[in-house]
Amino acid sequence: MAEQRINIKANSKGNGITSSIIGGTALALGFILLTSLPKSLILIAIGVISLGIIASVIGFYKIKEPEYSIVLDQMGISYHHRHGQWHIPWDNIQRIDQPRVTRGIEQVDLHLVGIKLKTYPAFLASISRRLMTNTLIEQRPLLMQNPDAQCSSGMCGADDLIEKDRFKLPDGSFVTGVQGMFANRMDKLRSRLGFDVYINEAELDRPVDEFVQLLRACQADIVTKQSSV
Repeated sequence: MAEQRINIKANSKGNGITSSIIGGTALALGFILLTSLPKSLILIAIGVISLGIIASVIGFYKIKEPEYSIVLDQMGISYHHRHGQWHIPWDNIQRIDQPRVTRGIEQVDLHLVGIKLKTYPAFLASISRRLMTNTLIEQRPLLMQNPDAQCSSGMCGADDLIEKDRFKLPDGSFVTGVQGMFANRMDKLRSRLGFDVYINEAELDRPVDEFVQLLRACQADIVTKQSSV
């Protein structure tokens, strides 16, 4: 890596300020309308106030996100979220790419960065249980991509939403609870999409394909430096 540290600020972080401004403006306008409109039109003022509240709440939570969503350094990739964080060392990454799904006869790129790990234990130890729980919920739409073609019951889609809370690691040990559920989810998505960890485009400061190239370049640079030592 030419730089010792690369900080990535999510595009959605800036949208939080915009949402807050829009929300505050809508609230002010709504209260003005509430006092000036006749009673027959009061629902218009209430609607504007409601939109202002929604925009303000969205903006508030976006602003609460960490300053940088992703940090790249000599040690690896660190992801930061208001619910927690995770870390992946460069030497635990097997593959980095943009996941694709089959739709009809076409291959369609998803708006995600996919990372395939070499092993699970270190990653599972680095991620907070709160972030695991949040990610399990957010990843539900991914379960609808490339569904199991061998499903005979027709209920596989519903079954996919609930993960088993026990996962066997290659060394024969088990992780249980939320960790077990999260490991089972990673394993399931690896079989469907080819990757274990996913970063949404909204968390990036550039298009997915450009970020994939950045990660590959950083990893290659680290490997080159380590091999020359």
